[in-house]
Amino acid sequence: MTEAGAWQKQLPESWEVFPLKAVAACVVSSVDKLSEEGEKPVRLCNYREVYNHEFIRPDMDFMRATATLAEAERFRLMAGDVVITKDSESWDDIGVPALVVEPIPDLVCGYHLAILRADREKLQGRFLFRCLQSKLLRLPLELASVGVTRFGLPKDAITRLSVPLPPLAQQDAIAARLDRETVEIDELVAEKEKMLRILEEKRGALITRAVTRGLDPKAKMKPSGVEWLGEIPESWDTCRVKNLFRLVAEPAPENNDYTLLALYTDIGVRPRKELEARGNKASSTDNYWMVRPGDIVVNKLLAWMGAIGVSRYEGVTSPAYDILRATANVNTTYYHFLFRCAVCFPEFRRRSSGIMDMRLRLYFDKLGDMRVPVPPLAEQDAIVKQIESDSARADEMAAALRDSIRLLAERRAALITAAVTGRIAIPAASMGYCGCRSLGPARSSEGI
Repeated sequence: MTEAGAWQKQLPESWEVFPLKAVAACVVSSVDKLSEEGEKPVRLCNYREVYNHEFIRPDMDFMRATATLAEAERFRLMAGDVVITKDSESWDDIGVPALVVEPIPDLVCGYHLAILRADREKLQGRFLFRCLQSKLLRLPLELASVGVTRFGLPKDAITRLSVPLPPLAQQDAIAARLDRETVEIDELVAEKEKMLRILEEKRGALITRAVTRGLDPKAKMKPSGVEWLGEIPESWDTCRVKNLFRLVAEPAPENNDYTLLALYTDIGVRPRKELEARGNKASSTDNYWMVRPGDIVVNKLLAWMGAIGVSRYEGVTSPAYDILRATANVNTTYYHFLFRCAVCFPEFRRRSSGIMDMRLRLYFDKLGDMRVPVPPLAEQDAIVKQIESDSARADEMAAALRDSIRLLAERRAALITAAVTGRIAIPAASMGYCGCRSLGPARSSEGI
């Protein structure tokens, strides 16, 4: 027995194991997203609905398309059906299930998915759904997927999948308990995710106030004369960016071994080698721009979304970025925090050129003309120190919340696996119907 099937040895004596084809019909959908004249209007349950939702419900925003009468009948989804991902860009996204919880008359299963319809005399769809949520039980599907850049799951691999089969009444009890306990865990996760959002919003608000109003809440204010900025402390001035920074284009030497730097909207400038999963590694950095510590790196395409930040490193970066180097006596980290505040984004966007959002470019002639606050240098330093101190505390709190969310996710996954493999004793609420001792021949998938 393979490691993937070792769970079968630990099942309760009253449970059985059968290949999926013995207890459920399987059909692979071939309905595409195109609409053809003369076909029946339908709603399509596509990959994203299955991958992103545990339960398929009538109020979801399904795509509207058409299907032939034969397709509409063959691939229609019914309450109790389990839909799984059959194709994906990653092998470990294969076999992800969603349960259709109530009738949706015009809903048809879309491409890249397979429908599993349990024989209700032998298997409950809601129990099968939980079985497929178990990474342990689903592992053979992931291992059976084939591909290089895109992975697909053969139908026979689905129908061969081993599934545990407790008595029907116990299947119902297990599914009911998992419904209750996963909801409780999900509510705890939702609360912690809400706390994360509040923490991030509070952090953003404190940074914005510090870089635009200073640290002294009692400071006298004056009009800045800059529409997007509003009032500033009396001791502050304003100045155009081009009077604080110059655009530099310092080519990297040939055959250099400088650190390749990249700019990320969420975390700023980082060495690419620390985050290689986020992007492709350059084969050569010849003709890249040199970046010095304290330089501001600007992604012209995404500056209006916050892709701008100070570099703490010496290295090289893509010539697609602009490099700004201070010409005035300023704390460039202060301007890092300022430029990454949401209060700046509408002004960046207004000054960008392009016909649509994803083609907007913020060139230095426009950015350089933008007026920004200039606190006294000592105050810039104090603001940076305070923001970094507050951010460190916020980061610790956020890390603790993320760890808690991760542990809850692990607990949820372990609970599901333990329940569907009999490691948790969950007695049937009612023994009004017996378990399946003799299943007979499997139903053909043509019966769907």
